[in-house]
Order: sequence, then structure tokens, then C-alpha cells
Amino acid sequence: MSSLPSQRRRIYLMRHGSVSYFDEAGKPFLPESVPLNEQGRQQAHAAGKVFAQKQIKFDRVIVSGLPRTVETAKAVLAETGQQIALEVWPQWEELRGGKLAAISDAQLKDAFVGAFEGVVSEDKQFLGGEAIGEFMDRIHPGILQLRSDPDWDCVLLVLHGGVNRAILSYALTGQRLFLGNLAQTAGCINVLDVGSEAQDWVLRVLNYSPLSELQDESRTTTMETLLEQYKKSRGVRAA
Repeated sequence: MSSLPSQRRRIYLMRHGSVSYFDEAGKPFLPESVPLNEQGRQQAHAAGKVFAQKQIKFDRVIVSGLPRTVETAKAVLAETGQQIALEVWPQWEELRGGKLAAISDAQLKDAFVGAFEGVVSEDKQFLGGEAIGEFMDRIHPGILQLRSDPDWDCVLLVLHGGVNRAILSYALTGQRLFLGNLAQTAGCINVLDVGSEAQDWVLRVLNYSPLSELQDESRTTTMETLLEQYKKSRGVRAA
């Protein structure tokens, strides 16, 4: 690896593949344990094939430890043929919601989508649970920890939609901001380069989806879709 101070290193930042958070009746599964669904497995292997075609080699692979990130990372590595032990960083688990049953019908929309609209206030809660400020408190130190370690040149991070937004927001602004409307499609790939200076970030690729390059299937967000699924369990009319 070059010792030149201007040499940038490469971060491939993925969101895990698609999972099913609710059953057909809109009742939630435990988010900490949901596996990839069939579409999610296809997305993960498709991402792996992109890396394999470009002969990209990772020095490290980091996941949050939640099954959906582990399964996605393993599928990617299976396609690239690399045998790399996954590093588990639990501080990069997804935004933690509260109890859905405690959210009134009138508050449902804001609880689901409010944390992903524009520049988000630090006191905004996700699903009545963790606030964005608390979330950034545990995400940002990991960014600094990764960048301070000189023993890698190319790393794959397989994380979550909210976590990726926090990392991308920091990379784009250099500030403690959360840009909620940065789309992160299931199984997507972001590409960032980082230099030795704190503000030296270059965003190369954002939200690239190998199975849907133009993302023309839908114009709704993930949380808007999940909101409509959950409404079924309450008998709330879909929007």
C-alpha cells in the first residue's frame, strides 16, 4: 500500500438485501432476527457478481451482526471467492424503533417516515424509539475508528439504510447532520474514497442497485412501503 499522504482508500458501503419485516396480515416479525427473503438473496448475489467481475479484493469486511447483514456479506464473498472473516461492529446496527403498538394511528406516518425526510432534527425519534441524535452518537465514533486504522486499503461495509445515511451524511457535509432523503435501496452499493485529512471524502457512486440500475419499479421509499404493510394489521386504510 502506498505511503503517500494523498493516497485515498476505498470504502464499498452496501445496504443489506431485502427482508420481510411484516407478514401478509401486517404483523411484524422481530427485526433483530429477520433473514433475507428471496429477492434479498438475489440482490446480495448480484452485488457479489459486480465485485467479482471487476476483480475487487477486500482487505476487510465489516457487518453490524444482524442476520441480514451477515447473510448479505456471505453471499457477496461467495461470488468473489474470497475467504475473509466477517468483523462484527454492533454499534452499527440499524436505528432502533420502539413498540409499534404504542404508536397511535394518527402518529403512524410521522413515526415511520419522519426520520427520513430532509435534514432531520436530532430529537426526531424512529418508530417511537431511538432519536437521531442518539443514533449519530453511536455511528460517528465508528467512522473515526475505521479511518484511524492504517491497515486496510479496501473495505466492504454491509450495513443498513439508516446507518448508511448517517455515514453518507457525514461524508458529504463533514458535519453532524443526518440527511434522511438519501435513498438506500435494498442490496445497493455506494462507493466512497477517504484520504488522510478529516474532510477528505469523495463520493463516487450513490445507491447503485445491480438488479435495478434505473430503479424504475417504484417511486415509494422503503419506509413508505413498510408503513402501508403495517397498516393492514390495524385495519387502517392504505393511502
